[in-house]
Amino acid sequence: MERVSIPTTTPAETLARTLDFFKQHPVSAIGLGSFGPLDINPKSPHYGFITHTPKAGWAQTDLLGSLTRVLNIPISFTTDVNASAYGEKSATGVENLVYFTIGTGIGGGALQNGAFIGGIAHAEMGHQFVKRHPDDTAFPGICPFHGDCLEGVASGPAIEARAGRRGETIPEDDETWEILAYYLAQAALNATLTLAPEKIIFGGGVMAQQHMLARVRKQFSQLLADYVTLPSALTDYLVLPVSADNGSATLGNFVLAREKSYQR
Repeated sequence: MERVSIPTTTPAETLARTLDFFKQHPVSAIGLGSFGPLDINPKSPHYGFITHTPKAGWAQTDLLGSLTRVLNIPISFTTDVNASAYGEKSATGVENLVYFTIGTGIGGGALQNGAFIGGIAHAEMGHQFVKRHPDDTAFPGICPFHGDCLEGVASGPAIEARAGRRGETIPEDDETWEILAYYLAQAALNATLTLAPEKIIFGGGVMAQQHMLARVRKQFSQLLADYVTLPSALTDYLVLPVSADNGSATLGNFVLAREKSYQR
């Protein structure tokens, strides 16, 4: 019924504008999918906080508390990529899936039997370590915490740091894309061997490159080497989101909010 986009500036400014919106448009519950890392353990004294995030100024922000104290409504709280995974589950009916978002950062969310994985914390699949591509060993990676983790070598800013220009300006036949596909295929392989999902979904701005998914599928097939049997054909196993315009998280947040309102 109403849509607004608020720039992520400082916590004080961003949260004030968010609260103003919901004061003008009251709702009965909210689905909140945030960048992280997050403290999602309800037993923790810092439950609802953004913790050691690389996003400047946002570390140790009491995100959930800031909204709950003012709005006084139930809020379902999870990562943005978990919300995307939930949106894809809601749209497709697939209850065992992994969702990777490849953009300014890299995140991964997973559902098993329709529920998020994790106990005291959420998954941080974007910071797994991957084997370096033989032609990429000189690039140190850009992650401020881990250097050459998956996010450090395969995110949008990593592409720009390596190539000296933004990804959308790099020709389709440039080797950069093969290097990137090699890293993303490893992430899919790790998810396959550890979580055995029915589908792995790749979203985010980097995957808007029309040739990327085919490259990832090819590299994945080579790395898997037929070690395990996939639950479906490769073209149905490694896929793009069904929700258009990266709308998976929006859909997921609506469903999570509805479920949260039922629990009152």
